[in-house]
Amino acid sequence: MSDFEEEALSLLLFNGKDGIMENNVVLTMRGISMTFPGVKALDNVDFTLRKGEIHALMGENGAGKSTLIKCLTGINAFEAGEIHVDGINGPVVNHSTLDAQKKGISTVYQEVNLCGNLSVAENLFIGREPRTKIGTIDWKAMVKRSQKIMADLDMPVDVNQNLEEYSLALQQMIAIARAVDMDCKVLILDEPTSSLDDNEVEKLFKLMRQLRDKGVGIIFVTHFLEQVYAVCDRITVLRNGTLVGEYPIADLPRVKLVAAMMGKDFDDLAAIKTDETTDFSHAEVLIEAKGLSHKGTIKPFDLTIHKGEVVGLTGLLGSGRSELARVIYGADRNQTGTLKVNGKEVNIKAPIDAMNLGMGLLPDDRKAEGIIGDLSVRENIILALQAKRGMFKLIPMREQIALADKYIEMLQVKTASRETLIKQLSGGNQQKVILGRWLATDPDFLILDEPTRGIDVGTKTEIQKLVLKLAKEGKSLIFISSEIEEMLRTCSKMGVLRDGAKVGEITENLTQETVMNAIAGGGSNE
Repeated sequence: MSDFEEEALSLLLFNGKDGIMENNVVLTMRGISMTFPGVKALDNVDFTLRKGEIHALMGENGAGKSTLIKCLTGINAFEAGEIHVDGINGPVVNHSTLDAQKKGISTVYQEVNLCGNLSVAENLFIGREPRTKIGTIDWKAMVKRSQKIMADLDMPVDVNQNLEEYSLALQQMIAIARAVDMDCKVLILDEPTSSLDDNEVEKLFKLMRQLRDKGVGIIFVTHFLEQVYAVCDRITVLRNGTLVGEYPIADLPRVKLVAAMMGKDFDDLAAIKTDETTDFSHAEVLIEAKGLSHKGTIKPFDLTIHKGEVVGLTGLLGSGRSELARVIYGADRNQTGTLKVNGKEVNIKAPIDAMNLGMGLLPDDRKAEGIIGDLSVRENIILALQAKRGMFKLIPMREQIALADKYIEMLQVKTASRETLIKQLSGGNQQKVILGRWLATDPDFLILDEPTRGIDVGTKTEIQKLVLKLAKEGKSLIFISSEIEEMLRTCSKMGVLRDGAKVGEITENLTQETVMNAIAGGGSNE
């Protein structure tokens, strides 16, 4: 942006030397800069939010989105720049999330940070309960006000029920309702749709539109391009800690958005595609499951995986995709059936048995089951290999460093150093580290459960290319993804699951239509 453009923008957004903003602007951030050890996280970033606007904040993992939000909400202390909020004269500096809330800035995260064992009403008023004249909680008033909040937002819930009794989507909406009732001017939604199905997403969008119409400014952080174009009015793109630009939604077609995020032209992933002509029917069988099951999670199923084959598992949320993979790996021990690895029947009692058989599992919940936040990138990478070798055969430090450096470079992990705590990395880079962990064990068979969930387009592309590369090297993979197009690009066949059962297998004519029909009808062309 030229000096002239910056000056013009300032004149548009501000009125007078006291920093009083124009009527339609609720938030401005100007020249925000922040440095982590060895990394320039934000470099002179500007952001503008208007009243009654849903504004997408986009960028690859490590672009600076989370850091900018944390600067705004008081989690990070930025080193340069100014923040202005409507109704407050002069620049503001928040020292905590509570401080930000008092100024009308509220955040709802991907993981709902409310109390499931308390009622909806109690959650709505945590820390600000209405009181009687003698100082006790006025339960009647709290319930009545809660009912009004829910009714105003067209949310038919019983406010006396515990929060945990409602779906994740409703819990997120209740978290939003709480934020709005706290005289919220700026609502930040940080990856709120990652764990929601299509119907739940649409309900959330309906609520977002309602709030927009009431004049609330909404910052929507997401990796789902379709959702951006479905609900947003404007997009701000960051790349490598710098501002790429701000665009009205109509002025930025999808392909141009991806190009802006990645810093290069991008052909909508068309270049990534598995070789459909490969015939695996005569290839050596690596994994053969017959009648495997686990009570309460997955019904008896058969599955054959050949060397060099990428098998997708598709189905609606809760269909049993992850559960099937967990039984093969031994994370959930099978109660019926047999499993053969390289033609030999095996009895996997625990994941370590699977690892010793050349298997690896990248779990879908990287925070709970993947990373160990207080360990370094190096320590996280060598973790699985160390487990295979045993606690009495410690990996020499020289070998640890070599392995860490190898996979940091191979997977292009953005980290200040190999000794950086993994919790300081962005979600996509954490995912790369976990991938590196399993690649370090040199597995013959790798299960990737939602490896691209919650990460940017560029990293998704890298992971998909890596899957095809591993397959060409003769490794076999199970690839689980909620994005059908992603699996169509990487898989040679797909198992179809519904209600905890494998109901079919698609080996030919892999298209979105055939997959959707199979999911809906349980069809098979086996």
